[in-house]
Amino acid sequence: MILEAAILNVKPGQENAFEVAMRKARPLIAATPGFIDISVQRSMETPSNYLLLVRWEKLEDHTLGFRQSDRFQEWRKALHHFYDPFPVVEHYEENFLAK
Repeated sequence: MILEAAILNVKPGQENAFEVAMRKARPLIAATPGFIDISVQRSMETPSNYLLLVRWEKLEDHTLGFRQSDRFQEWRKALHHFYDPFPVVEHYEENFLAK
């Protein structure tokens, strides 16, 4: 399992619109083979910041399967204009404590 993680810095004042757009966009990512689940959590200290966590079966499910799909173009159109600055996305390997 691979964990994709990013801090989404949403433009202040756009939080509600972002949350609506994320709910609508969720099926786009969920339809990708290898997708396991997604979590988006809002910061208590900085309400315009969100933590995005997506679990994938393998890295290529995200980097090739989703990012090179037509669904990703729709995802980008629906969500990327909310971010400032654009998020850095990192991928993490399986939890070594669980082994």
